[in-house]
Amino acid sequence: MKKAKNLLKNPNLKWIALVLLIVMVFAIPGYKWMEKDNQARAQRMKSALSPVIMVPGSSATTERFNQLVKLLNQNTPTKHSVLKINVSTDGNLSYSGSINKNDNEPFIIIGFKNNKDGYSNIKKQAGWLNEAFAAISQDYKFNNFKAFGHSNGGLIWTYWLEHYYSDYSDEITMKRLMTVGTPYNFSEKNINHKTQMLEDFIKCKNRLPKSLVVYSVSGGKNYESDGIVPEASAAAGKYIFQKQVKSYTAMTITGDKADHSDLPQNQQVVQVIQQYLFRTN
Repeated sequence: MKKAKNLLKNPNLKWIALVLLIVMVFAIPGYKWMEKDNQARAQRMKSALSPVIMVPGSSATTERFNQLVKLLNQNTPTKHSVLKINVSTDGNLSYSGSINKNDNEPFIIIGFKNNKDGYSNIKKQAGWLNEAFAAISQDYKFNNFKAFGHSNGGLIWTYWLEHYYSDYSDEITMKRLMTVGTPYNFSEKNINHKTQMLEDFIKCKNRLPKSLVVYSVSGGKNYESDGIVPEASAAAGKYIFQKQVKSYTAMTITGDKADHSDLPQNQQVVQVIQQYLFRTN
């Protein structure tokens, strides 16, 4: 009994007991967090959800793809549901629409309050895209997705891939990226005159995922441009993606509605999306 009292009076033992108590206090919530994280990972691995995430171009809102969605939902037994997310300049998200319970390939359209043009804004928009992506990846637990960008939307995806995707790549795979009318070199017609944006994309191209399949679709209103984006600027994507991703395919759409603003509603573009972007293999 006397020995026990002496042990309790030992200052070293008091410190050991205090440390053990602190360890226990932090270990219990840590264990619960780990258990919850493991459950989330298991749920993500089993998920059959593979959304198509769309980003519109400059001056366009989440309503930009309404006609495209309508066309894609024609003559198909399973309609794609639509979730729209608008991101404010402070990163707050506002939602409209929803993802149907049994829809494994829904459309998620992400737009921005600040949808202005320019490289500095594209970098900001990529950050806002990441805010939305972080939220939906937690809410819906998908393990793969496909990306679609019209005009500057393709630039926003490219910047996001090079600067943010690595935060998710261990658990979430971007299977395919399709850009339509994307000006990789802005309005420059001469590839020898590279914009700062294109130079930066090329500099960081080694960050692109090796398993990614990329389709770059341009409009051929005339032999030089789609009316807004020079053909040489759209074609400059090859300097970013070739020999960096699994495959890079460039396509040119001609005929009716091949100008820049009509490309998302162009029937050939709709067919290309159905043939190449929707495949889940």
